[in-house]
Amino acid sequence: MLLFALPVHERLAAALGDLARVERGRASIGRFANQELHVELDTVPAGRDCLVLGAVAPPDADLLATLLLCHTLAKEGARRVTALLPYLGYARHDRDEPLRSRAAAWLGAVLRASAVADVVALDVHSPLVHELFPIPLRSLSPARLFADTLAALGLAEATIVAPDAGALERCEAVRRAAGIARPLAHLTKGRTPEGVSHSRLHGVVGRRVVLVDDILDTGGTLVSACEALRGAGAEEIVAMVTHGLFTGARWERLWSLGVTRIYCTDSTPLPEGRASARIVVLPVAPLLAAHLGETIGEGAR
Repeated sequence: MLLFALPVHERLAAALGDLARVERGRASIGRFANQELHVELDTVPAGRDCLVLGAVAPPDADLLATLLLCHTLAKEGARRVTALLPYLGYARHDRDEPLRSRAAAWLGAVLRASAVADVVALDVHSPLVHELFPIPLRSLSPARLFADTLAALGLAEATIVAPDAGALERCEAVRRAAGIARPLAHLTKGRTPEGVSHSRLHGVVGRRVVLVDDILDTGGTLVSACEALRGAGAEEIVAMVTHGLFTGARWERLWSLGVTRIYCTDSTPLPEGRASARIVVLPVAPLLAAHLGETIGEGAR
């Protein structure tokens, strides 16, 4: 298997190459004078399975570069092209709403049109995305990664809380992996013209709480959830999110609502200026390497 990577994921690709012992493929992505993208391969992919460690979230240039690289590999005779997309952008655009785009379905279509045979991602937003994709999509769970972190923090007696019903399955996976006996709690989330609001807590929380979700974008959901949890008696809150986007500044209010640490993975690089002793980045290379090891093993059988 050949592993090609976009520059945004070069550090992750280097770690994967070491852990999974996959051969690195080389390609250059540039622009002509008129700013049109072009790809030039330095490694011949003919007859090889190829893995593209790419990105489809903004900036949109990364999406176009990923698609063009995949298409070029297929054009040059790659036996199979798999897109490894740690953060599957556009996955929240999964609802069918009148007169509005449904970008999750569009993304699946353009990946297929670019000769991608299948996609591997980390903690895809919802099961509906799988139904919208016209090609196989595998979502890897970070539950063990989060569970090991909880064990290291001594939070085995904390209450794991889902910020909405859609996060229950994700939180249950973490609870089981961590061996936590205490039942989950979850909040009822609603949306108003002003933003996200939480109206009801299901279950009982103690003084220490672990709030688990897939994405921290602007932070609106987690801010509202923490306000509700503080009202229910939580004093110390640890937030664990798979994808830390940290857009804007609203999420910074979490620090005043009892959040002591935010744990996120390096599925997407931490935005410039966001580094902090209170934001802990967990490497996903071991999880991805384990999956690649299984895939390579299956191919050899």
